[in-house]
Amino acid sequence: MPTPPAPPAPPAAPAAGPGKQRTVLLDPAFLRLWTGATASGLATWALPFVLGLAVLDRALGATDLGLLLAARTAGFLAAVPVAGVLADRHSRRGVVLWAGLAAGLGAPVIAAGLGHSLLLMAAAAALAGAGQGACRPAYQALTAEVVDAERRQQANAAMTLAVRVTTLVGPSLAALLAVFLDVRALLVGIGLLWLVAACVPGRGARPGTAHSTEQAASGTGRTGLLTEFAEGVREARRHPWFVAGLGALTAVIATGYSATGVTLPLVSRDTYGTEVVLAGAMTAYTAGALAGALIVARWRPRSPGRAALAGLAAYGFAPLSLVFPVHPAVVVAAYAIAGIGIELFNVPWFTAAQREIAPDKLARVSSLDFLLSYGLAPAGLALIAPAIDTFGTTSVLTACAVVCFTVPTAAALVPGARTFSRQHAPESAPQSKETAP
Repeated sequence: MPTPPAPPAPPAAPAAGPGKQRTVLLDPAFLRLWTGATASGLATWALPFVLGLAVLDRALGATDLGLLLAARTAGFLAAVPVAGVLADRHSRRGVVLWAGLAAGLGAPVIAAGLGHSLLLMAAAAALAGAGQGACRPAYQALTAEVVDAERRQQANAAMTLAVRVTTLVGPSLAALLAVFLDVRALLVGIGLLWLVAACVPGRGARPGTAHSTEQAASGTGRTGLLTEFAEGVREARRHPWFVAGLGALTAVIATGYSATGVTLPLVSRDTYGTEVVLAGAMTAYTAGALAGALIVARWRPRSPGRAALAGLAAYGFAPLSLVFPVHPAVVVAAYAIAGIGIELFNVPWFTAAQREIAPDKLARVSSLDFLLSYGLAPAGLALIAPAIDTFGTTSVLTACAVVCFTVPTAAALVPGARTFSRQHAPESAPQSKETAP
């Protein structure tokens, strides 16, 4: 007797083509996430500016300001790896909530300590920095939960647009509000922004992971934080393109970004005799980054990894433009190119990590990304000034430009760098991956 045919499987939902796919900006879940990220960006960029206003009001000394910013940075760096582990252990939404609440508490405590206790203010600044740092890997991993793979590049472009807009709007809005409010009220307002960042994002649809399943089956408890973070490091090392790209990003930030941050004000004053070049270059950089995010939201190059690394290498034009006394328009144009390039790198970089990294280790790998790329920036800033005193401005800027051009170029030659995807070996088959759009 012939075997009856099996009943047909229910039809799969058709993949939305480019023309049918609803824009991610109309997705309520993503809009909630984007709103939270924008609020956190505003709060992040407004805090140093408001503390600077306190220095102008003589409520805070310049040395005290440096101490508070250093405490915030220390809190950020300490929290990033811990948050990466916790966001992979538990709900990413929960980590965003508690991180935002911590940062939201830190700002008004800074206000309470203003003029009374520098130690209290430093502790609160460290708490605010820890909340800021804990949000970063959790938001990155939560984006992968909220947005489907086909729309993640558009989503990441929208997120980075929010970052760039808040870079412009945050200080300007704080300056406008300072006309009507004192520094303490502005600090309380920053705390309220962090409450928005904590409470507005929704919960993502997180799939189960092999890691948690194995633990549940064996009945074993959690391993230590260091052990779990080391698992994230091992996951990162499984992807040569990621290691090379992270090395290139770290090199560019630690040299080119740090060099221009220190020397641009000096060159603007000593070579051009005006602060207009400083203001024009920084505005052009932000405008270029906005343009780059808009471009990469829809652009799909045939070799996305190499195109992204070429964009990262374009940052070398910024220090190079300061080597010789060129027309100010050249400096402004170089910074605009650097801004475009950095977003041509950032958006595909985040999208590739969300696609290629094991879902249960994404937050830890993202925390490693932020820890190295942003963590070494203060070291670069601290070393640039002594290097300029020893070797001269021209030599330092030239060396930094060479690093910016050559390191991303070398990274583009690493296996998998052309498409920002791992060349899978047979033994890596158990790791399921989403197909790139």
